[in-house]
Amino acid sequence: MRIEIDGAHSGIRFSACHFITGHEKCARLHGHSYIIRLSLEGEIGSDGMIMDFVVLKRALRQVVNILDHRVLLPGNSKEASLEIGEEVTVISGGKRYVFPLEDVVILDVEHTTAEEMAAMILDGIIEDVELPSNVTAISLGLDEERGQTAWARRVL
Repeated sequence: MRIEIDGAHSGIRFSACHFITGHEKCARLHGHSYIIRLSLEGEIGSDGMIMDFVVLKRALRQVVNILDHRVLLPGNSKEASLEIGEEVTVISGGKRYVFPLEDVVILDVEHTTAEEMAAMILDGIIEDVELPSNVTAISLGLDEERGQTAWARRVL
């Protein structure tokens, strides 16, 4: 059995800007209206559910609150250097960006691609949410625009 949360209909979305180091077009600073989707696989528990939707939506909304209207930067980049103080200075591809610290989220990724961010968000959900033992797999999709979704999946 499977349950799914569709962030497009549940309001689990965020807007943010980023760049992808070394990419011909996407190395330029640009933004997306992201949508998060979540799918759980497992057996129905004694309460008649695989898992309570409310718990999952709450966790996803916490992620959205952190990322919404921010500049997303790759904290593990081999190509971009970050200097963090009262401001965040980024050197990437011969360009220098300076952002107010409060406008930035430094992510535990090498690239701020939808693929790496989907995996990062999924791993955070697995770490932060107590999943019932009847859950066998969890997948998280991150739309960076309509019809363009990166999916990460973990078998538990």
